[in-house]
Amino acid sequence: MQPLSEKHVLVGITGGIAAYKTPDLVRGLVEDDSIVKVVMTSSASNFISPLTMQAVSGEPVFQELLSSESETIMSHIELARWADQIIVAPATANFVAKLAAGLADDLLSTICLASEAPIAIAPAMNRVMWENSATRKNISTLEARGITVIGPDHGKQACGEVGMGRMIEPTSLINFFKKESDSASLSKLTTVVTAGPTWEALDPVRGFTNSSSGKMGYAIAKAALLAGSKVILISGPTTLSPPSKATTYYVTTAEEMLDQVKKVINDADIFIGVAAVSDYRPKIFQEEKIKRKTDSIKLELVPNTDILEFVASQPIPLFTVGFAAETTNPTANARKKLIKKNIDLIVANHVSKTNSPFGSDYNAITVVDRHSEVDLGAGLKSLLAKRLIKKIASKFHEKYTTTHS
Repeated sequence: MQPLSEKHVLVGITGGIAAYKTPDLVRGLVEDDSIVKVVMTSSASNFISPLTMQAVSGEPVFQELLSSESETIMSHIELARWADQIIVAPATANFVAKLAAGLADDLLSTICLASEAPIAIAPAMNRVMWENSATRKNISTLEARGITVIGPDHGKQACGEVGMGRMIEPTSLINFFKKESDSASLSKLTTVVTAGPTWEALDPVRGFTNSSSGKMGYAIAKAALLAGSKVILISGPTTLSPPSKATTYYVTTAEEMLDQVKKVINDADIFIGVAAVSDYRPKIFQEEKIKRKTDSIKLELVPNTDILEFVASQPIPLFTVGFAAETTNPTANARKKLIKKNIDLIVANHVSKTNSPFGSDYNAITVVDRHSEVDLGAGLKSLLAKRLIKKIASKFHEKYTTTHS
């Protein structure tokens, strides 16, 4: 799979003559199987038409912050959440200043301020504007904030002058993102992800389960795809739609999940156990509904096989990552589990009455190994999944000096 495949790329166009290059950028991203949406400032349409951008992207073009024609009045938030990557090309001196100041007076600047996705800009302006101390300060501010500045190039400019300020060529921009993806790439690797809850039936209408929505596991499966991995997703009961390019298997019980894991792990390189698997199941399934009684009843439960331990115990073990939802001392308890199960990494999150990731789009996670821990912060699960996959890829390549399959 190509590094940009299935990536949601939001391309912003501001009002500069270099906007004539942007259709080639969008076309190249689409050819690499990215899903591209274009946002244009009002001045950008003086240089290139929205119809052109719609034709090359295959998607509607967005221009207005508040539009009666928009499907929702909060479209800027939806676009901000949709994007895996934001690229502003060209980025004029005016837009650079606006972004540095944190202004949000049009659709594109508002999306940039409201998004947690990585942002890259390709500046394009006159050489004197580029060298101006105000622009240099704005660029430094953006870089300190984590925004990637790509270019500009040196050469002849539209005004006839020669110097720094030409927008970098679209092919160079695309190659930049391909190389960036490769730096944390899972290309040519196969990743197995388990997600969601399991259901352990007690009788035909009752059973044991938990509050897992599957959102974190599905986000990790998508992030692994974006990193170039082949992904096998094994999902318990959820209402979510899986990433289209993942091979997905649906199961209900812990035993079914284990059986499916056994079928696929011999061809895998990485196992990420995100599913909230039931530790126990009823020893006896009651064929008829248990009737209500006035006195108490006793249920005998038997343990399910620990899937994470099973994977880690294989003769040729996969790079194995677990999850630990802890109510007390999350990092310390997660490390104990990591050592006991003999896995490579474990992801800890602290569950309390005021902070529960179950069913939420947000989480806060810490990646733990035997000797250290890295706080990946709090945020949308989709964003944390990308950070986690980057960390897993780095640790995988540290452990294995040669790619195996």
